[in-house]
Amino acid sequence: MTDAAVSVTQSAVEHFTEQYLRSLGCDIDKQDNRWTVTTPNEVDSELLTDSLTLVCGSDVNDGTAEELHPESPFFQTLLTEASERTPTGKISLDTDDATVQIPEWLQENGIEVSSADFTPYYDRTALVVLLRVSIETVSEYQTELLRAVALDTRSEEFLPTLEETFLQIASSDNEAETSKPMDMQAADIQPLLDTAREEVVDRIQETIDEIHQEASRAADAEVEEFRQMQQQRIQELEEQLSNLSERIDNLSQQINSSNEGERVEALKERKELKTEYEDVDTELDDLRQRRDQGFPERQREIRARHALDVQVKPLTITEVEYESGDLEVALATDEHTWDFVAGYGTGVGITEAVNCSKCGKEFTETNPVRDIARGLICLDCYRQE
Repeated sequence: MTDAAVSVTQSAVEHFTEQYLRSLGCDIDKQDNRWTVTTPNEVDSELLTDSLTLVCGSDVNDGTAEELHPESPFFQTLLTEASERTPTGKISLDTDDATVQIPEWLQENGIEVSSADFTPYYDRTALVVLLRVSIETVSEYQTELLRAVALDTRSEEFLPTLEETFLQIASSDNEAETSKPMDMQAADIQPLLDTAREEVVDRIQETIDEIHQEASRAADAEVEEFRQMQQQRIQELEEQLSNLSERIDNLSQQINSSNEGERVEALKERKELKTEYEDVDTELDDLRQRRDQGFPERQREIRARHALDVQVKPLTITEVEYESGDLEVALATDEHTWDFVAGYGTGVGITEAVNCSKCGKEFTETNPVRDIARGLICLDCYRQE
């Protein structure tokens, strides 16, 4: 997954947009990736015009249409408008609503899942939050991301498979999509929202770091440009001082060798030049001092303009009821079979670690089940045999 997070997919964006526009009474004429949207006069939406053209994707727009993709300004605005209409809701995932989800680390290297039987024991509740992450600087960088975060309301454990399930439901015509009013109270939701915000920032930290590096490079370039300009100014002042000094010396010689009238005029001019010399010398000393210190005030100003502002705003909050119980899995190869039982949740997947029978490590996508002759053996142990 991008940024180690579940992203909102293009198909989910298109499906959601179509559903929302049709719910407002809009007609949509689709020609390949180009949609012509006709809006009824009575629609209550500041986003929609009488006739609107959408182009699906981010790299095919000819400038005459609004782009429709997860990070496009049009979709961001549409999602905000839709979430303001229905910001919260509740759905239930029953055994009949979802097929058993088998992780990839169980289905590699010729190992097949011959059966997977789920026995639900009790109901659990999760919260799925769709969050908009805005990463920007005052100067030039701005990035909008959409992420879904799901967590169990009791254990506060994150449920990445449920995030995928939720987005699939949002982009399908499944009956479970129908939302009911939430049962949870605001006081119970707020701590979970704070946890979800922290989680999504952790997940996209790499993206934040990349943008921060770009902003830092831009700030460094601006600081260097300013330093060079000030260095040029220092050189100009040094030349100006040298010229003034030379003119003052010439006037001093002229005073000693001229008549009374010329001497008075020369004294007056020399006094004016000395005053100008002192002003230039003061400015030069100040510039040199600030240069030696690295122009701290200017640096603070530049870096403040390039500083990152990361804002995480929840757009929708959905309470999800799911069934939890045991999943009995039967694995088979051409020569061997092996059965095991693991905790499981509808739409959530396997909810507890399944470990290698030999080394005790948890199975992952990078270290999957490789052999079942003497238990569940991971790839690392298989390579060492």
